[in-house]
Amino acid sequence: MKTFQKIAIPVSLGILGLFILNSCSVGIPKGATAVQNFKADKYLGTWYEIARFDYKFEKNMDNVTATYSKNPNGTIKVDNKGYNYVKKEWKESIGEARFVGKEDEARLKVSFFKPFWAGYNVVDIDDNYQYALIMGNNLEYLWILSRTKEIPESIRQRFLEKAKNIGYNTDKLIWVKHN
Repeated sequence: MKTFQKIAIPVSLGILGLFILNSCSVGIPKGATAVQNFKADKYLGTWYEIARFDYKFEKNMDNVTATYSKNPNGTIKVDNKGYNYVKKEWKESIGEARFVGKEDEARLKVSFFKPFWAGYNVVDIDDNYQYALIMGNNLEYLWILSRTKEIPESIRQRFLEKAKNIGYNTDKLIWVKHN
């Protein structure tokens, strides 16, 4: 019996670990295409979160920003900040992003809790890298970002239409307050 336990417990934990790691998808929603000829250096800097779905890790947050910078090892540092208006305190979460494939394709994976990674796909961006539409690996993750605290109506409509065509329920978006 002890021999069985010595084998069964590690094997079970290993299978559980593989299940957990495989459940972290760095894919892209069906019908979505990541931006090609992506220029990561132009994407670096601070972005304001304009809209998102109601995620557990961003619950009750406004004034949310994401700042991207290059790490010495070539990966991208992700520094997310926001104000929890219920707890009346600022929150910060620092993670790392890496390209899934080629660096000129805007498909990345991001981790705030290694070894868990999630998809981060830039599926639309204006020519000047001022506004971006970001999708996760499935229809549960969506962000609209801007270099300023506002977004032009034409860009807003363009991003909403693209998200709807892929299958997102954009009525669930939270429009983030900035002050």
